[in-house]
Amino acid sequence: MRQISKKLLIIYTAAGLVFAGCKKDFLDVNSDPNRVTDDNVTAELIFPNAAEACGALSFAGARASSAGAKTTLQFAQNWIGYMSSNGDFARDNTETTYNIDFTFADNLFQTRYSILFDLHQAKIKGLAGGDTAVAAASMVLTAKMFQELVDLFGNIPYSQAFEGAKLTRPAYDNAADIYADLQKVLDTAIQYFQLPISSKFTDATKVVDIVNHGDAEKWIKFANTLKLRLLIRQAEVPGFDPTAEITKIFDPAGLGILGAGESVSINPGYVNDVNKQSPFFANYGYTPTGAIAISSTNANQYILDIMNNDSDPRIGQFFAPVGSSFVGNAYGDEPGNLNPGNQSSYFGPTLIGSASQDQWLMPSYESLFFRAEAAARGWISEDPQADYEAAVTESFVWTGLDASDAATYLTNTDADWANSGATTEEKVKFILFQKYIANTGVDPAESYADERRIDFLPPGYISLNPSRVSNTLPVRLLYPQSEYTTNADNVNKQGTINQFTSKLFWQP
Repeated sequence: MRQISKKLLIIYTAAGLVFAGCKKDFLDVNSDPNRVTDDNVTAELIFPNAAEACGALSFAGARASSAGAKTTLQFAQNWIGYMSSNGDFARDNTETTYNIDFTFADNLFQTRYSILFDLHQAKIKGLAGGDTAVAAASMVLTAKMFQELVDLFGNIPYSQAFEGAKLTRPAYDNAADIYADLQKVLDTAIQYFQLPISSKFTDATKVVDIVNHGDAEKWIKFANTLKLRLLIRQAEVPGFDPTAEITKIFDPAGLGILGAGESVSINPGYVNDVNKQSPFFANYGYTPTGAIAISSTNANQYILDIMNNDSDPRIGQFFAPVGSSFVGNAYGDEPGNLNPGNQSSYFGPTLIGSASQDQWLMPSYESLFFRAEAAARGWISEDPQADYEAAVTESFVWTGLDASDAATYLTNTDADWANSGATTEEKVKFILFQKYIANTGVDPAESYADERRIDFLPPGYISLNPSRVSNTLPVRLLYPQSEYTTNADNVNKQGTINQFTSKLFWQP
């Protein structure tokens, strides 16, 4: 695993130059003012860079680079039915056949561990310097990223991941144990946020907290929402009992989870310039000169059909029409059967509003859908219909539509709660289907995880490539080749991994 990114090293070095120039003892012959040291690489310097990278990789991926598409979650956008290649490009036979190999997610794995290392450093330095808030924020983002890695790979390096020179080949921790420990990490972060907040963390001129801008209460709600997401993911595990954690999350004396209008996002000051655009826009919007950023990818016909079926007005927020209609492509089909890019629907204003748009980390509606599922399962004493309708309404508002549009949709379409079914399973699937629509293009990883734990999507999203090796999605990704090269003993202890049969611990 990489231990530090080149980008961050450049920032550290630049910071060292700036800070050194302000010191009165810069002529001290025993001190090199241009050298990066523990003194000038502070937690407050590391955190915003790591947080921005976390946002960039959570849903969109790194800006266009030599790292390749598999650094991003493009495969999940395609697999789950949101996006598809158009007819202007050759078909990706590895991705569309699901015949993935050990190189498929190598960059994805390494870049995320690089960011996690930076967050670990911010936590350690924050605690050492008395800035418990920056440490807590680092812990919350760390928990989010580790859950997402577990959800893709299963057992992974965790407790020994950042021992550095002392332990260059970290052992793999059990995925269920990681989940349990992440609950404790988030509890500790919440406790830290209840302490006095350092002015270094809240000082707007230093722009340290580019996520919640020094709002400790919102960080606590974010942490509680991640705690709930960890529980929701395990809902199908036989004998799983969320009671103890649910009691803590929804303690009447506490703050609970994120509510309407409380999206968590990142924006260090994105502008329409090279390498300075908002990450999702940089991947799926337009270049600073106005060219289409990704000419190979457009709307998937699968999600267009779903939204067209109920005259869902969000379709025009997620995608752009071609003339008077929305035109998609069937994932994995022969290029000759697909529409060219200029005749296919590109992305709409919700997804690519501007180069300066916030990069979402946790959209507000997602939190409300977690709440609705918890209510439907009887984990909390709330009306699941009311929570469900609040989540759908928040999705409409989040896309830029009005609550009145949601009210019409909820009463005049298949989304009416009267269609939710009688059993808990039916109600959960009903909620997840609307969550899936709300997450169009926004959070493919969440939809991919939902479909793997509960088979709720109607047929039609599976690749049409006749050479596909399965009629179902892979249940996981394979460990990267870099691990077999540099950490062979530990990764081989995980046994033979198959993308279709080696289920994650939370999968039924």
